[in-house]
Amino acid sequence: MLTSRSTSPGRTELQTAAPTMNARAIAFYLPQFHPIPENSAWWGPGFTEWTNAAKARPLYRGHQQPHLPADLGFYDLRLPEARVAQAELAQAYGVEAFCYWHYWFGRGQRILERPFTEVLNSAEPGISFCLGWANQSWTGIWHAAADRVLREQTYPGPEDDQAHFDAVLPAFEDPRYLRVNGRPVFYVFRPEELPDARAFVDRWQAMARRAGLGGLCLVAEVSDLLGRGPRYDRIADDGFDAGVYVRLPARRSRADVLRMRLRRKLGGPEVYPYSTDAVLWDRVRADPRLQPSVYPNWDNTPRSGARGVVLDGSSPAGFAQNLGHAIDALGDRPAQERLLWIKSWNEWAEGNYLEPDLEHGRAWLETLREGLVAR
Repeated sequence: MLTSRSTSPGRTELQTAAPTMNARAIAFYLPQFHPIPENSAWWGPGFTEWTNAAKARPLYRGHQQPHLPADLGFYDLRLPEARVAQAELAQAYGVEAFCYWHYWFGRGQRILERPFTEVLNSAEPGISFCLGWANQSWTGIWHAAADRVLREQTYPGPEDDQAHFDAVLPAFEDPRYLRVNGRPVFYVFRPEELPDARAFVDRWQAMARRAGLGGLCLVAEVSDLLGRGPRYDRIADDGFDAGVYVRLPARRSRADVLRMRLRRKLGGPEVYPYSTDAVLWDRVRADPRLQPSVYPNWDNTPRSGARGVVLDGSSPAGFAQNLGHAIDALGDRPAQERLLWIKSWNEWAEGNYLEPDLEHGRAWLETLREGLVAR
């Protein structure tokens, strides 16, 4: 949109006005694109998310693998230039914030913290951000060894909560931090695994008030990946401010499930057609406490091999339809609360990413921007 601005008598300068967005797009951001000693010890020298993504191969006729990056290349998140390039691209296509996955296993044990620590300390890039606590034990899922526990998630109690809060407080205080009605957003990946979710919420809200933040906007993931019912349904009872309804857009008709079972018997992955059915958003429309998440695609066979799950037939056009359903579900909510969560910015080994690839170029990003711009 072009608007005019008067600069001096008889002269008018044209400038581009930022378009109005009809939702606040937040993209989950995986920091596992740089080598760390733990991954090198577990999986071999130099292991990163690219290792599995690049070596993936098709597992059945018509299976699209590998998915390879285009514009940004095989970046290393230790490089500030890579992080800036990501942020500039995201902002150009309407992403308001990255939700960095944050790992705190208890008693100060952290992992993959370097990229976000450098973002925080360097004051760049300028894109907004929030933290998503990935409170789950690490297993051998990257090499199809889910039963192998690499780092256990623990919950030592109130003192550990205080240490955890103190560690992330500098992020909450950063002017770039994503806020809803003035309160920093903190996302909890597995609220059902908290020993006492209500006590967790009460403690963190009290610590935030004591720190002068006026409280937090605490968001719980409501995982219902294949539509069999949420793993967690106590948002209001436990005091969370909102929940993000996470469901794969998988079509699961009787025929689809029968085909999936046959493929599994033959040693293949679990495959479902990518769905654009509006029924997937019924829970979000019915409950103002729930916010939507949207997947461009899903294929975690680079991590899990034949034990993986694939959405077949995904495309920017299908993504556009699901974006439309999700944004419509937010339409009557206050502008500050229209949070739209994208799975994900860069989960290459799960096949859900917005970054440009060799197959579609920038089409995922272009689709997102077209869906976000208010008409």
